[in-house]
Amino acid sequence: MDKLRRYILSNLSLLFFSIFLPLFAIASVIFMIKLATYTAVIQLSLAEMGKLYLFVLPELLFYTLPISFFVSGALTLYRLSNDNEMVVVFSLGIPPRFIARVLAAPALLLSLLLFIDYLIVTPYIKTISANFLDQKKAEAKFNLSASEFGHNFGEWMLFINKSDNAERAYGDIVLFSKEMKDEILISAKSAELINNNGVLQFRLSKGESYSYNDEVFKQMPFETAYINDMMSTEQTRYVDTLDYWTNEDRRDKKNQLLITNTLLSLFPLLSVWLMIALGVVHARHQKRWIYLWMFLAIVGFYAAAIMTQKWLDFHTIWATALVWFILSYGFYRRLVGRRF
Repeated sequence: MDKLRRYILSNLSLLFFSIFLPLFAIASVIFMIKLATYTAVIQLSLAEMGKLYLFVLPELLFYTLPISFFVSGALTLYRLSNDNEMVVVFSLGIPPRFIARVLAAPALLLSLLLFIDYLIVTPYIKTISANFLDQKKAEAKFNLSASEFGHNFGEWMLFINKSDNAERAYGDIVLFSKEMKDEILISAKSAELINNNGVLQFRLSKGESYSYNDEVFKQMPFETAYINDMMSTEQTRYVDTLDYWTNEDRRDKKNQLLITNTLLSLFPLLSVWLMIALGVVHARHQKRWIYLWMFLAIVGFYAAAIMTQKWLDFHTIWATALVWFILSYGFYRRLVGRRF
């Protein structure tokens, strides 16, 4: 029994990776195309594009792993059946339920990993990804360059004579503000634009500041000075997993994700009987149209997980899971259980 279990799992793993890797590559290409649209709004270096790809990696895995497991499980049994190996197994008195137990172990492990992915990992990754994009968009608003016309930098009017946007370095800087009690004029030989935890700053070097009103004129030289401008977008704060899923921010969207992702996480475990029903055939007498049925099964389950939320809300989870399990077991009993 142990050798048979290892043999089935070894065939499953080989087929799983041959399906998962192309599917994951296609999903990655689709994301890269989406990523290219960001470059029309913000400037991204190669390292920053790689960072964004790492941010979306848990989500890509969440949607590709369950499909890959379901398809590879059914095709593994189908391939063994076409080689008459399943017929030999059943002729030795080993029941189809043994195959179900073999597949249930990796299915349970995968479902647990998917729960961890969407409940714990994805919320944190999405938060820091959104903050990163907000920072880049805020920086893009300050596309500073040398010009005879000034730039607005918060409450300051900014004039630049020399600029190197690639390095965010500028020369011969003049800032002017009359929003305060005194009118202030600042000049500096060089400046650098930096992002300090959501605060956009100009670091000025080797300059002088002048402040004046109707009564007093002041002059002060400096080696280094900082001018701050708070970004218009506030950084989202991540506390913990429980706070993310229980706070009222985007409540309806989170409820939809909880329902849909819970069902998608359970999909491998709920579909064990269906994999056996589709994959176990008698090579001479049965043709299952397995690829068509796998496609219809995946589309049907995902559609049920998404569309029935409109009427059942959180009851969608147990209702869809129960109906799917009953249908899967019914197909198994009709196509496999009564024959082998």
